[in-house]
Amino acid sequence: MNFLLFTLTQNTLHIQEKEGKKILSEHDLPFSDFDFPKTADSLTEQIKKLFPTAKGAIFNKIPTNFYTKNALVTSLNVSIDSLIKYFSEGLNLPIITNSELESSVDLITAFKEKEEQLTWNLDYFGYTPGKEEYSVESLLTIGNGFMGLRGTLPEMTLSKDHYPATYIAGLYNEEKSEIAGQIVENEDFVNTPNNQYISIQVEGTDEWLSLENATLHYLHRNLDLKTGLFTSHMIIEDKHQHQLKITTHKLVNMAKMNNYSLKYSIEPVNFSKNITIKTVTDGSVYNFNVERYRNLTAKHFHVTQLHAENNQSTIQVQTNQSKINVRQTANITGDFFENDAVNNFISEKSIQQTLSFYGEQNNTYTMEKHVQVKASIAKANWETPTPLATSFEKEFTESKTAWEALWKKSDIRLTGDLMSQKLLRIHTYHLLVSASPFNNNALDVSVTARGLHGEAYRGHIFWDEIFILPFYILHFPETAKQLLMYRYNRLGKAKENARESNYEGAMYPWQSGLDGSEDTQKLHLNPLNGEWGEDHSILQRHVSLAIAYNIWMYWNNSNDEEFIKNYGAEMLLEIANFWRSAATFDETTNRYYIDKVMGPDEFHEGYPNSTQSGLKNNAYTNLMVVWLFEEIEQILSLLNTQEQVELFNKTGITQENLKTMKDIRKRLAIETNEEGIIAQYEGYFDLKEIDWEQARKKYGNIYRMDRILKAEGQSPDDYKVSKQADTLMLFYNLNKEKIDEILEELGYELPSDYLEKNLLYYLNRTSHGSTLSRIVHAQLAEEVAFHDLSWTLYQEALYSDYRDIQGGTTAEGIHTGVMAATIYVTLTTYAGIDIKKNHLIIQPNLPNNWKDMTFTVDHKGIHYELTVSKNYVQICPSQETTVIIKKQPYQLTANKITTIRGAYS
Repeated sequence: MNFLLFTLTQNTLHIQEKEGKKILSEHDLPFSDFDFPKTADSLTEQIKKLFPTAKGAIFNKIPTNFYTKNALVTSLNVSIDSLIKYFSEGLNLPIITNSELESSVDLITAFKEKEEQLTWNLDYFGYTPGKEEYSVESLLTIGNGFMGLRGTLPEMTLSKDHYPATYIAGLYNEEKSEIAGQIVENEDFVNTPNNQYISIQVEGTDEWLSLENATLHYLHRNLDLKTGLFTSHMIIEDKHQHQLKITTHKLVNMAKMNNYSLKYSIEPVNFSKNITIKTVTDGSVYNFNVERYRNLTAKHFHVTQLHAENNQSTIQVQTNQSKINVRQTANITGDFFENDAVNNFISEKSIQQTLSFYGEQNNTYTMEKHVQVKASIAKANWETPTPLATSFEKEFTESKTAWEALWKKSDIRLTGDLMSQKLLRIHTYHLLVSASPFNNNALDVSVTARGLHGEAYRGHIFWDEIFILPFYILHFPETAKQLLMYRYNRLGKAKENARESNYEGAMYPWQSGLDGSEDTQKLHLNPLNGEWGEDHSILQRHVSLAIAYNIWMYWNNSNDEEFIKNYGAEMLLEIANFWRSAATFDETTNRYYIDKVMGPDEFHEGYPNSTQSGLKNNAYTNLMVVWLFEEIEQILSLLNTQEQVELFNKTGITQENLKTMKDIRKRLAIETNEEGIIAQYEGYFDLKEIDWEQARKKYGNIYRMDRILKAEGQSPDDYKVSKQADTLMLFYNLNKEKIDEILEELGYELPSDYLEKNLLYYLNRTSHGSTLSRIVHAQLAEEVAFHDLSWTLYQEALYSDYRDIQGGTTAEGIHTGVMAATIYVTLTTYAGIDIKKNHLIIQPNLPNNWKDMTFTVDHKGIHYELTVSKNYVQICPSQETTVIIKKQPYQLTANKITTIRGAYS
C-alpha cells in the first residue's frame, strides 16, 4: 500500500512516497508566504498529479518557524488539524498524525479509523467572523424536526459576526414594512428567544468574555453526524491575561421534541480566582440572518411572561400578528453550586442568572442548562405538561438511540470515495434535522427550502418539495404522508387562491407558510445595484404540479389506498381542475394553450418589452399537465362508484370537466424546432443569445445572470439564459419513455436523440443560479451516457452547501432541495433503482471510483436492504417478492439475502 509522509517547513512541503518502510520517491513542493487556502489548493493539485495511487498520508508536526516566516497564517486558523482536514478533503484521502498511528494497531487500521471519523464528523477549526462564520453555523445546526439551533458558541450574541438562532417548525408571523415608497406585507420565519447564552467574568475584569473582547488561541467545533452532538473546544484569554479552556456540548433531543441541553465546562489555565458565570434568557432577539432583509420589520414577537426562581426560568412570547405562543422553560445545574445560589435579575425582555465561585487553576467546573421549548401551533403538545430534563447524559443517550434508528434506515454506505460518503451523510443529517419521523407526525408543517437552519426565503415551502419528498417516501413513508397532509390541510386556501385569480379548482401558492396563503414577496432586492424591483414569481403555478407529483409518488410507492381515497384523490382532482380552467382553446391552431405562467427557470418573467408578466405554453408546465390528466384516470379507477360520486360531489367536478381534460391531453400546445429542441416556452427561439465567454471574463461569477443584466439596465426576458433546468426538469420527474408517450399523444414527432440535443442546448444556456440546477443536469447527463459531465455536475451539487459555492447563500440556511436530490440521484441514477413500477427495478450504474454502495429503501410496503457493487447485487427483502435486475426477474424470499452475480454492465 502506497502512502505519503508530509513534512511542512517554513517554505516547502516535503513529501515522501512510501510502501511500508521503503521510500519510493521524494518531492519538495516550494511556496512563498503561505496563504491559506490558496497555497493549500495549489499544493493539493500538485500532489494529485504526483501521487495518483496513494491510499493515505501521515502529517508530521508543524515547526514553529512556519508561523514566524509566513505572516499570512496563524496557529488559530491554520493549525495541523485544519491542514489535515483541508488536505484530506482535497485529496480524498485519510490523513493521520503520528500519534494517531501509534495508538492504532497498524497503518491500514489507522487509515480506516480516520476515514470512519472523517465521514461521520463535521469539523471546523479557527474563527472567521461574518458571512463565513454564518455559513459554518448553518452547517453545524442541530435539531429534531420541531426545532433547530444554529451552530454557535454560547458566548455569541446576535451580530454581523455571528448569529445564534432558535427556529421552530411552522412558526411564522406577518409584518408590514416600507420599501421603495411602498407598504408591503411579508410573512417571516421567526427567530425565537435565545436561551443558549452563557459567558463568564473573572475577578478583576469589567467585561463579560466574548470573542470580540478577548484573544482566541484555539477553537475547534465538531458535529457528530451519527449522534447529533455539537461540541466545541476553546482556549481564550481575556484582556487581563486570564486564560481559560471552555468546552461546550450541545444537543437537541431527537427522541423528545421539546428538549435541548447544553453542558458548559470551564477550566482556568493560568490563574486561581473568583469567577462569575452568567446565562441569559434573551427575549430581545429579532430576525437578522439575511442581509437583504435587514431593512424590513424584524421584530416578530413580544414578551408576555418572564419568571425566575432559584435555578429555573420561564419566558413566554407571542407573535405579533399570527398570535402563536412560544414558551421556553429552563433549569441550570452544576457540580460547583447549589440551586439556591443562583441570582436572578428580570428586565423588560430578558432574564439574567448569575452565580459566583472560586475557580482553581487546572480544575474543571461544569454547568448544565436544559431548555424545554413549546409552541401553541403544536396544540396537543402545548396542552400536555411534560417534565423538564435534568441530566445531559440521559438526554444524550435518548437522542443517540433515536439517531441510531434513523441512520439504520437512511444511511448510504460507500466504499472508494471518502468525500462523497461524507457529503451524503451531511445531507442526510440535515434533512433529518429539518423533518424527523420522531417528531413531525405531531406537527402540521412541511420542509422549508432552507430547513430549520436560516431565514432565507423567509422559511417558506416551495416547489422544492418535489426534490425533498422522495427522500422520505423511500425511507420514512409515514413522514412523507405527514408532509403531504400539510398540503391537504391547506386545500381550502388553495381553492380560495384559485377563485381570487379567476380560476377553478386548487391553485397552491408559490410560497407557502402558516395557512397556505400566497406569501410570495411583491418586491425583491437586487444586491448588485441595491434596487427593489417587482417580483413576478407568484406566476410559478407549476408548484401545484409538484404537489400532484409527490402525491402520486407517495401513493405509487407505498400502496397507501386509504390516503389516496381520503385525501390524495381530492387534491389531485382539484389541482387538475385548476389546470383545466387555465387552458384555453385556440381555434386557429386547433390546440389548447396555457398562458400567464412562469416555468422553473425563474429568470424569465415575461416577453421582451411587454408590460404584462407571464409566459405562454411553458413546456415543463404543459407536459406535466398532460401527465397529470393521464394519472387522474388511473386514480379514479381505484375508487368504487359510490366513492367516485362522493368525490365528485365534494369537488364539484363534472363528467364534462373530465371530458375536457381528456381533450386537453391530446391537444395541448408546445413549441419545437426542426432540430428537435423543445422550446422552454412559446417564443423562446426568438430571444437573443448571451456571450457567455465575455460574461465570465467580465463578472467571474455569473450564476445570477438575471441580477447582472438588470443591474446593467437590461432584462433576462430578452435573452436565452436560464437559472436552472426548465424543459429538462421533465426528464428528472419522468423517464424518457413516458415523455415519448406524452409527445406522441400530443402529435409531436421528435428525432430519436432529442434528449441529448435538448440537454446540450439548454446546458449551454444555463447559469446554474440555483443549487438544484446541477443535480438535475447530472441525472440527465448520465441518462444519455455523458458520464464525465454527469460526475462533474453531481460533485458540484454535493459540495454546493459544504463549500458554499454560491458565495454566501449557505449563511442563510442550507438548501434542503439539493441535499435531498443528491441522495435521490445517488440511489436512482448510480445505484440504478426505479421505484415507479410495480416491482423494484435495479439497473446498477456505479461511478468508476465507487466499489460498492449499501443502502435501504421501502417500496410497496416492503423494506429492502441492498448492496450494489461492480460485480453483484445483494438484496434482502422483508417479504417474499420479485425484483427486476438488469431486465431479468428474480424471486426473493422474505428476510433472506440473495446475491445476483454479473449484475453490473
